Amino acid sequence: MTAYEVAVRAEATLGEGPTWDAGAGRLIWIDILGARVHTYDPVTGRRTVRVTDQHVGAAKPRAGGGLVLNLRDGVGLVDPDGAFRWLHREPVPGRRGNDAAVAPDGSLWAGTMRYDEAPGGGTLSRITGDGSAEVVLGDVAVSNGTGWSPDGRLMYYIDSPTRQVDVFHHDNGRITDRRRFAQIEEDAGFPDGLTVDADGCVWVALWDGAAVRRYTPDGELERVIELPTPRVTACAFGGPELTDLYITTARVGLTSPHPVAGSLLVVPGAGKGLPQPAFAG
Repeated sequence: MTAYEVAVRAEATLGEGPTWDAGAGRLIWIDILGARVHTYDPVTGRRTVRVTDQHVGAAKPRAGGGLVLNLRDGVGLVDPDGAFRWLHREPVPGRRGNDAAVAPDGSLWAGTMRYDEAPGGGTLSRITGDGSAEVVLGDVAVSNGTGWSPDGRLMYYIDSPTRQVDVFHHDNGRITDRRRFAQIEEDAGFPDGLTVDADGCVWVALWDGAAVRRYTPDGELERVIELPTPRVTACAFGGPELTDLYITTARVGLTSPHPVAGSLLVVPGAGKGLPQPAFAG
C-alpha cells in the first residue's frame, strides 16, 4: 500500500477534477455541489477559493490565462482579471455539467448528467475555443473520466453506472471503434475520474471503492492505491515534475465520514504524468 498525504484538509461535499496548471504552478480542483473552484500551490502552500454562481463540474486552465468552467447551464470563461462570461450556454432543466477534459488539440470535452442520474440524460460534447459545440456521445448516464493516450490516438472514457472504462480510436476530434478497456467488479465501486500517465497507463478513481487503480495499456490491473475514505472521485499528476498523484474525495452521502473525506490527497512520487494542454479559448 502506497502512503498518501493530505495536501489540503477540507470538507468538500463533492471534491472533483484535480488538474495541474503548469503555467501557474498550481493544482486546480473543485467542489461540484459546494460551487467552489480551489487552487493550491504545493511549493508555497498558497490556496485560493472562487465561489461560482452554479454547480461547477470542472475547471481547466486556458491558454491565455484564466479558466474554462463546465457549469450547470453550459461552459463559461473566467478571464485573467477574474471577470466571467459565457462561452456556450445550453441550460437543460434537471441537468448539470460534470467532469471535463482538454484534448490534445485544445478543445474541451465536457460531460453532463442529470441530477437524478437517469440513464440517457447526459452527454459528452466537444467545445472549441470559439464556442462551437458538438455532441460526441449522447445517451450517457453519468459522464465522467476522459483522457487521451500519450500519442493522442486513443481516448479513454467512463460512464460511471456501466462500471466500465471504454476506449475509442481518436483522430482529429473524432472518436470511433468504442470497446471495453477495463471492467470494475461489483464489489469494487464505480469508476469515476481518470488520468493517463507518461507510460500510457490509465489511473482510475473508484467511487465507493476507496481506491485508485492503475491499468496497463493492455487493460491489465497493475497497481492499487488503497485509501481510507470510500468516495474517491478523481486523480491527476501534478507538481513541478508531474510525479505526484493528487486525488480528490467526497463527503456527500456518507453517514460517518472519515476525517479525510472531502480533502485533497496526494501520493508523492507515484509515477510520471503527461503535460496537460490548456483550453484554446
